[in-house]
Amino acid sequence: MADGASASSITIEPVEGRAGRKAFIAAGKVAYLGDPHYIAPLEYEVGARLDPKANPALAGAEVQLFIARKNGVVAGRISAFINPLHLQTYNDATGHFGFLEAIDDAEVFAALLKAAEDWMRARGMKKIAGPFSFSVNEECGLLIDGFETPPYVMMPHGREWYRRHVEAAGYSKAMDMYALHYIPRRQFIPEKRMKFIERALSSPKVNIRYIDFKRFNEEIGTLVDIYKDAWSDNWGFVPMTEAQIKHMANELRPLIEKYNIIFCELDGEPVAFGLVLPNVMEAVRDFDGKLLPFNWVKLLWRLKVKKLSQARMPLMGVRKKLHGKPIGAAFAYKIIEMVNTANMDHGVTSSELSWILEINKDMLTMLTDMGGEIYKTYRIYERGLGAGH
Repeated sequence: MADGASASSITIEPVEGRAGRKAFIAAGKVAYLGDPHYIAPLEYEVGARLDPKANPALAGAEVQLFIARKNGVVAGRISAFINPLHLQTYNDATGHFGFLEAIDDAEVFAALLKAAEDWMRARGMKKIAGPFSFSVNEECGLLIDGFETPPYVMMPHGREWYRRHVEAAGYSKAMDMYALHYIPRRQFIPEKRMKFIERALSSPKVNIRYIDFKRFNEEIGTLVDIYKDAWSDNWGFVPMTEAQIKHMANELRPLIEKYNIIFCELDGEPVAFGLVLPNVMEAVRDFDGKLLPFNWVKLLWRLKVKKLSQARMPLMGVRKKLHGKPIGAAFAYKIIEMVNTANMDHGVTSSELSWILEINKDMLTMLTDMGGEIYKTYRIYERGLGAGH
């Protein structure tokens, strides 16, 4: 759709700059009137993600934000994004859409998606995929199952009609990702399995430890190095730059405690890690996205004094050379066992393990055997951008 063009009473407006980003953030709320499970993300955080000067993931990238209006009233939004790291990795001429939120109106969805498609086609892209907001290392996936509970930190929410309208616009499934709900409990690993774990990790070459805060940035670099190796063959993997790693470290530092990051070492080499985040969405549920004037005090108190009852495990990785080996599996089990114990010791009563690719059968089997239950499904969609579309 051309800038400002209309389909019946619908207009699509490209926005930019600080004022445009502010309007784009506000447009993200229009779909959630009356949804008791929606939690508005902190506006300053979303603003920083959208700002090329603040988000190193946007370095060298092309991005365009669009807002939809129906009869002059804001009805939705979408981002169009060309990620140079993705193109360098896959060379597949694929652009991404993200931040898709809109009212229950097929024409609004069709107009938003068409705006993103036309923008990408004009820049030589042959396929569009998403939602990625902005990459697989940030929020991604369209919620298609599990609307009756609030989202955890760094996970998107959605409405039941999103799937219907996206598929009606010609999009098909590329991949599903699962979130598992888990209630921490003592001795959740069968005794026979625990004996295997203890036997596999009994070697003096094995060392398991928490993060060293005195070397925080270096430790986050080590975590990302293991992540890159462990996940490099995964569907959709995109590497992180040094600037992104530093940015990630700065964002994590205020949130985590020592027990939130675990490293496993073999012969002195870090070979596995686990990362847990307090579910900040629990702390900001009544903020309506605002930190000022006084919500930041509430946030600090809830995080550091009251403590949260929910946590999310977004990342765990074991180096590829240990995949399929008993000690690699033992490291994964041990990380989860330590995370479980630490969570319970610090008052966590509910947790989420997310996200897991639907094709990662080994991990899904391990987590469900331990008591995890798949309770949300997120889908990545794709569509060709041929001239006939």
